[in-house]
Amino acid sequence: MSRSARFLAVLCLAPFLTAPAGPVTAPDSGRTTPPLRIPRVNASQLKVDGVMDEAFWREALVVPADIEVRPGENIPAPVKTEAYLAYDETAIYAGFKCFDPDPSAVRARLCDRDNIWNDDWILILFDTFNDQRRTYDFTCNPLGIQGDMIESTTGGGDEWDAIWESSGRVTPDGYVVEMAIPFRALGFQRTSEDQIWGFDVVRSLPRNVRHHIGAFPRDRNNNCYMCQSLKLIGFAGATPGRNIELAPTVSAVLTQERKDGTSGPFVEKVRRMDPGFTAKWGFTPNLTAGVTANPDFSNVEADALQLDINTQFALYYSEKRPFFLEGADFFQTPFSLVYTRTLADPDWGVKVTGKEGRHAVGFYTVRDNLTNFLFPGAEGSDSGTREAGSQGTVLRYRTDIGKNSNIGLVMTERRGGGYGNSVAGVDGNVKFTQKDQLTFQVTGSSTDYPDTIASGYGQRRDAFRASAVHLYYSHSTRTWEAYQFFRRVEPGFRADLGFITQAGFTYSETGGSLISRRDAGSWYNWLSLYCSVDQKYDWNGTALHRAVTSRVNYQGPLQSNAGAYGEIGRNRYLGRSFRANWVNGWAFARPSGFAAFQVSGRFGDLIDYENCRPGRNARLGLWTELRIGKHLQTELEHNWDRLNVDGGRLYTADIERLRIMYQFSKRMFLRTVVQYRQYRKNTALYDNPDTASRTEGLFTQVLLSYKINPQTVFFLGYSDNSYGDQETPLLQTDRTVFAKIGYAAQI
Repeated sequence: MSRSARFLAVLCLAPFLTAPAGPVTAPDSGRTTPPLRIPRVNASQLKVDGVMDEAFWREALVVPADIEVRPGENIPAPVKTEAYLAYDETAIYAGFKCFDPDPSAVRARLCDRDNIWNDDWILILFDTFNDQRRTYDFTCNPLGIQGDMIESTTGGGDEWDAIWESSGRVTPDGYVVEMAIPFRALGFQRTSEDQIWGFDVVRSLPRNVRHHIGAFPRDRNNNCYMCQSLKLIGFAGATPGRNIELAPTVSAVLTQERKDGTSGPFVEKVRRMDPGFTAKWGFTPNLTAGVTANPDFSNVEADALQLDINTQFALYYSEKRPFFLEGADFFQTPFSLVYTRTLADPDWGVKVTGKEGRHAVGFYTVRDNLTNFLFPGAEGSDSGTREAGSQGTVLRYRTDIGKNSNIGLVMTERRGGGYGNSVAGVDGNVKFTQKDQLTFQVTGSSTDYPDTIASGYGQRRDAFRASAVHLYYSHSTRTWEAYQFFRRVEPGFRADLGFITQAGFTYSETGGSLISRRDAGSWYNWLSLYCSVDQKYDWNGTALHRAVTSRVNYQGPLQSNAGAYGEIGRNRYLGRSFRANWVNGWAFARPSGFAAFQVSGRFGDLIDYENCRPGRNARLGLWTELRIGKHLQTELEHNWDRLNVDGGRLYTADIERLRIMYQFSKRMFLRTVVQYRQYRKNTALYDNPDTASRTEGLFTQVLLSYKINPQTVFFLGYSDNSYGDQETPLLQTDRTVFAKIGYAAQI
């Protein structure tokens, strides 16, 4: 690690090493309701089975969730919900009695973890620092199948996985869920005295519309959700224990490929058995250190195919590997400076994430066997790979300011074999009032490419520096919003551990929206109209994009939503100006618990980027989901795209994706994915004489999964790829068998 990286690491960790032992002062949320006392109980006899027959439940705090907050606005809930809360020194216990006048209407199906959102579900969330910036969310459907996530003012998502217990069952009165959430799954205040946490209970009731029911009313003129929350007081003596997690894994893979690509016999390409080891240690209640050697970065979830024909910039794929998902929200900033899929083949990694008081930190360093590059430009991006190792390091520090604001520092660095890229910047989110906020980031980069990369991809041979600026100001109320967005990225700005696809431009956007809400009985529950004026210029001041845009969104009965988005403007590409008038739209409905449908489309102007000429584009997407009984789920998706130019049809592209999952139990499923892609091109209309008139590809995967928890797993799978073109019929080109066993031991 360089001297600058070591210095910033010390700077980031210093507040944690000197953090006071007392509780964080609770900011004034504007609520007059006193905190609710959560009792400490003896839960040694608890059996998490969805029955709630243990004696300690009679001592628990009972919190009603009796306010519909969406689509109805703070009206009496259509059903009764009671949450029961208690704790001991090692865990929080939550029980829920969810009453329903028609239990046969409860939607409850067996499914994989984090795939419960189309069912009925009950959620409890905790703002453990009472800082109104970050919550831990724990959710179950009526069968106790889990979903969890971290939400924060800087981002978050359901990629986070914790180890906790749950169970549920449908009853003659509705359904009952029990949860046991160990303190080691949470970060919380470092004190032996009472703590104050923010919390909410949310029940989702999907019927003709999806009702969301909460424990407190929402003020939609206040853009701070947790500032309005209920408060819990208690948790004295709570401890995460030793908080050590050891996760050994063994993965095996066998891959065969055809000797000559699309001809010849299959030959063995890879035969490998990899033992791996990952350890996590919560060395304070809030800071977690992780180390990994020969880590298992296997990805058993196939990326959904995206159309990569006639694209101007690189495509984004989300991260799914557990090592990088730990504390991922700490690394999120307005610019995407941290994109962990850049790290393709790591040998080892070290990571620290967490929060003490008002200070949050994230750090990792990873040794990668490959070095991937993304080269952004004003009118397109390019990518490349260097068959040489590099060291990637990220440092992140953020501190809370006032009631709801924060400011942070970020640094990334990647070096190896005569190559180096460093990025450093400051960012923040400032909330001036309940309605007004400013998000900003100012960052700079320093880059030095080796000669082979510079010459091969048209990059500068000398070391160079550049900067980037992001500003976003918004004023939002219950019925309208206005905003101003500005972004400026110098041509030489590079973030090689991030995902920056465009550089050498300035962009501004001024817009606003009007919003109308109605209760469940109306023909709509949400209706909004949005308009903006957009302008983008290259570094020489030439207009790349000028447009007026408008969008309308609708939500209504049958859990439906629909919208249309259109633009009138002009784009510039390779010195030519093009008309940019187009419209796209979508419509979705879930008329019952077992079926859902969506149709989408785009029609209008689109540049033919390969041949630099105007075109007329039509796209159509169809998607359907069927859930048959409690065990079987199918998804079928079709996307069709065509582009016409002077002279006729330039290309037609088709993508089909079929996903079938049979869930044997809460822990075990069998999944099949089939993805087919075909491109047909009129070669007479292409400038490149080597353009193939037809290409097609087929990907299949079969996976058997057994999960006791997110880390204790068994996977056994098979996948293959096939390729065809105008000269070769569709032919299998490779095939892989893989397996993984992972075990999480908690101490």
